[in-house]
Amino acid sequence: MDVSPPLRLCLAYREPWHWPQFHAHFALRRLPGVERLEAYSYSRSFRLGTRHGWFRVRSLEHRAALELSLPPGCADLTDQLASRVRRMFDRDSDPEGIAAHLGRDPLLAPLLERAPGLRLPVAYDSFEQAVRAIVGQQVSVKAAVTISDRLVRRLGEPLADSPDGEPMWLFPTPAALAEAPLENIGMPARRVQTLRRFARAVAESELALSLADGVEALVERLCALPGIGPWTAEYIALRAFGAADAFPASDLGLLKAPLWGPGGIRARELAARAEAWRPWRAYAAIYLWHDYAGGG
Repeated sequence: MDVSPPLRLCLAYREPWHWPQFHAHFALRRLPGVERLEAYSYSRSFRLGTRHGWFRVRSLEHRAALELSLPPGCADLTDQLASRVRRMFDRDSDPEGIAAHLGRDPLLAPLLERAPGLRLPVAYDSFEQAVRAIVGQQVSVKAAVTISDRLVRRLGEPLADSPDGEPMWLFPTPAALAEAPLENIGMPARRVQTLRRFARAVAESELALSLADGVEALVERLCALPGIGPWTAEYIALRAFGAADAFPASDLGLLKAPLWGPGGIRARELAARAEAWRPWRAYAAIYLWHDYAGGG
């Protein structure tokens, strides 16, 4: 184990930005072995090309900045990791501009006033997040985390080095998920087939997990795979890439958010109303989920 002190750098952000929002996000979705969460820090293992390691992000007191720590052996990866961390924690968004636009909707305006500056938490790795979205179809977040953890334990690789010597795991590769048997993993056979088809398409470069051609093109490519529908595709665009205008209109939390009243809202009505929220529909979704979760 390398005993050299970790490298550290500060990533400033524009306020308002709230660590508790991200802590709550990770607390609900944390994947044991891959991710760790403490009161004011988040750590995880990572792959970057053929390289792998770990990083830690800490919220700094009295400074509008995050501290990124990584092992000395990853010094040449600093710029790439910092870029990913900035995206993960939505460091570069314009909260005032987004609020001004979404606040034109009289129903959204009170949510924005109660929780100014909510950001869009984004996954470190797009493939990992897509897998977790497929696993999470029609099950609770807790159940999806449990199944994803089984995938890690069965098909992931142990990380040789970790920040404190405690075991950490690397999320399975597309090739590992495509080829390995997934019996008794806790998913219906049809969803297992969907997951393996998706992993194989990524492993064989038949599916481009990228926003290079725009959100609509990515959603279309994903929906072309059997077992992946609009909710999954839009959710992947939102959580895996931070696509600011992605919007899974059929999501239960969006449809049942308290601001719609006891009866909720139908998906078609929500999609129509959300047209006025473009190009920031993903941020509107964050506020609706916050409302659904009982956020003040």
